[in-house]
Amino acid sequence: MTTEYLPPKVWTWNKHSASTASNASSLNRPIAGATHEQALPVGRHPLQLYSMGTPNGQKVTILLEELLARGHKQAEYDAWLIRIGEGDQFGSGFVDVNPNSKIPALVDRSGAKPIRVFESGAILLYLAEKFGDFLPADPAQRAECLSWLFWQMGSAPYVGGGFGHFYAYAPVKIEYAIDRFTMETKRQLDVLDRRLAEHEYLAGDQYTIADIAVFPWYGGLIKGWLYDAADFLAVHEYRHVQRWADALLARPAVERGRIVNRLRGPLSEQLRERHDASDFDTKTADKA
Repeated sequence: MTTEYLPPKVWTWNKHSASTASNASSLNRPIAGATHEQALPVGRHPLQLYSMGTPNGQKVTILLEELLARGHKQAEYDAWLIRIGEGDQFGSGFVDVNPNSKIPALVDRSGAKPIRVFESGAILLYLAEKFGDFLPADPAQRAECLSWLFWQMGSAPYVGGGFGHFYAYAPVKIEYAIDRFTMETKRQLDVLDRRLAEHEYLAGDQYTIADIAVFPWYGGLIKGWLYDAADFLAVHEYRHVQRWADALLARPAVERGRIVNRLRGPLSEQLRERHDASDFDTKTADKA
């Protein structure tokens, strides 16, 4: 790795190097589409979620739990585990729901015809509009909410695909890459800190899908469960983000939503699949 890399005139996919670099990269490929036939299960609730408890997956389960806590009974859902480390996202059924083969993906079966929704931000917006909650009605506040929602969707790849990959997962530590993405990650945390210094929540005085979208990523960084990088990023510097993250963590629906489809952490904080509200009390991995 000390020799400067000279890109070829035309890039070609080296399957051998891709499969040996890391387990995650062995599932990456430069083409789309299904790799195998695999139908998706369907439960008894109107909403069928196919996901995994990554930050993007947590966004949707947190919102669903918040909707249920607000009394929206039609927000009941089945959460099916998609094991991305085993390639479930390339099954034919999943690709039919999300041609991009990324979690989360949602199917709404409450109407005459099933509606598929993919991309976590799109799912949050779809559910907020469907139930008329967690999205401000006031045009100015709604615009602020959507601006922060799309800020997160555009910014998180620098945190996950950039900082997270090179700091935590890349087989070789590359100083330039880590410095580049650390700088951008800290800049983003500073953007949030300045906003939250002046407002209780990202859209203003209302808790919205913007907070729900941002929390699993940046709350995870601040609280140290994402990439184990709290000390490296000096997260104590962002005291307003800390205050905001603590407020969200104190919400029971956030606590529940964080553990759905989760495969890491204490077994008591892993609810591999969720099909009923009672599952949190009876079916976490430590009780299974």
